[in-house]
Amino acid sequence: MLLDFHSEIFSWIRGGLFVLFIYHFLIFFQNKSKMYLYYSLYLLALTIYLIQPVVSGKFDGFYNYINYAIQFLAYAAYVAFARELLDTRAYLIKWDKYLEIGTNVLLLLAGVFIVIQLFLGEAFQTKAFIMVVPFLTIAALLAYYNIVKTINDSSSYIFVAGSLIYVLLANISFVEVFTGPDFFTSLGVQPMFFVYLGAILQCIIFSVIIGFIIKRIQDKSKNAEVRLALKLKEMEELKMTALQSQMNPHFLFNSLNSINNFVIKSEVEKASDYITKFSKLIRVILNSSSSPTTTLSEELSILALYVKLEQMRVSGGFEYIVTVDESLDLDSIKVPTLFLQPFIENSIWHGIMKVEGEKFIELTIKEENENVICTILDNGIGINKNKKVTHISERRKFLGAEATENRIRMLHQNKGVEIETKDISNETTTGTKVTITFPLK
Repeated sequence: MLLDFHSEIFSWIRGGLFVLFIYHFLIFFQNKSKMYLYYSLYLLALTIYLIQPVVSGKFDGFYNYINYAIQFLAYAAYVAFARELLDTRAYLIKWDKYLEIGTNVLLLLAGVFIVIQLFLGEAFQTKAFIMVVPFLTIAALLAYYNIVKTINDSSSYIFVAGSLIYVLLANISFVEVFTGPDFFTSLGVQPMFFVYLGAILQCIIFSVIIGFIIKRIQDKSKNAEVRLALKLKEMEELKMTALQSQMNPHFLFNSLNSINNFVIKSEVEKASDYITKFSKLIRVILNSSSSPTTTLSEELSILALYVKLEQMRVSGGFEYIVTVDESLDLDSIKVPTLFLQPFIENSIWHGIMKVEGEKFIELTIKEENENVICTILDNGIGINKNKKVTHISERRKFLGAEATENRIRMLHQNKGVEIETKDISNETTTGTKVTITFPLK
């Protein structure tokens, strides 16, 4: 079986090499990586060289010219492939120059051997090849030594191992030059069998290395995507913090202004009580300011403190009603810090402050279709009427509410977030309804 080049084992190896050539050549057309181009050319040259015994008699004249030349072309493609695979330009800067020179020398030798055949014949080619092979083997061994020594990487070790297998087995076949074919045929094996075996083993190992490299590139790509996602998240948090910093000074200014009014009116007890509640609220806000988000449970606690302060400021006070769906786990729902406060503030100072009689604000939080719905309802003058006020201080944008709206949208990447402000005034009643909808998770 090992004496007949038409036997299955020889046919399988030739076919395997050709299939690998087609596969990697198609990959080259997909990603334009030179590594796949050089490797596919190496496989093609090997296949052309190894198919020679099968087509002997039909293409003897052709193979007389390319028999040795095709081997040099294969080795040139192999060196070019190794430079791309191991990235010798980065890891073997000095030796990469030699490898480039070696590639050019091999291409030159391919042409020289064709010229030798043209003028001196095949016998002289064989003698010249016998002289060249030892130098090529020594050069290859030196290159492998430097690769292992310099590139401390599993891929380089596997590459050198695969290459050494081919070099060793190819040199066993080369012994035929000195012993003649009878030595091998007496052992029941063709001399070229060792080249076949070395070629297929080497190419299998190289394919494994390419697979490792592809996986490494994919892992790097995934890691890069994760790092990018983290950076984008950090950017969103910084934006949320910046928007939060726009809102808090507005609230602090109003609170300090209220303290000032109590002092001016000589309402010492109210001022003292207000300062006490205000200090508690400030402490809670400062504790939560390190993070752009908080739980809905903590948000409602902060909001309750804020409302108590505002109830002291509003003449006659107002009723504050909170209704929460019992099915909601408030401790697991993340929201921007103080995201409801600006809407409540607008209800107070642009709504109920401008009506006489009983005043109320009702906050309802419920779950619906995997969404959290927060509804703020007041019996103020209504947003449509408020927009008609001509005083410049009343016509200004409600910056706190606007900033908070942006923070909610950024937290959920604007997915499933809806904020609707509706005037519910009619002939008998007045008021505004704000509905904030965002995903439960």
